[in-house]
Amino acid sequence: MSDLRPKFWEKVPLKEMTTPEWEALCDGCGKCCLNKLEDEDSGEVALTRVACRLLDDATCRCVHYENRHQFVPDCIVLRPDNLDTHAYWMPQTCAYRLLWQGKPLYDWHPLISGTQQSVHDANISVQFDTVSEFDTPFEEWEDHIIEEPT
Repeated sequence: MSDLRPKFWEKVPLKEMTTPEWEALCDGCGKCCLNKLEDEDSGEVALTRVACRLLDDATCRCVHYENRHQFVPDCIVLRPDNLDTHAYWMPQTCAYRLLWQGKPLYDWHPLISGTQQSVHDANISVQFDTVSEFDTPFEEWEDHIIEEPT
């Protein structure tokens, strides 16, 4: 954290953040690693509890983050230059989405709280609340839709 500028998320445009700053925006909720369902007519996206095979639901982190594309080729690399096409499927509470929309981070975000545990304590993460994509047929994903805080 020593290579992060103080309160950078309040002052630095997304496109001007350093790689460590960009990565620090992730709150560790794990929701971006959940499989989603998109309504073809409305474009509305619903999160499911069906987790990507690489999500560790104890830590809410990808177990192979650096080489995830070897295992999940269509995993999205979120960048400042593609937020306009990908932010819509990110969780409502996601720091990348919030800052892209010009909104502030929540008090439970680790950059504000100072602890990674705060996202779990606030019941924002999917910690211990996912099902395996291997054990859950696609036809059942709709049964696992989760509501997002607004």
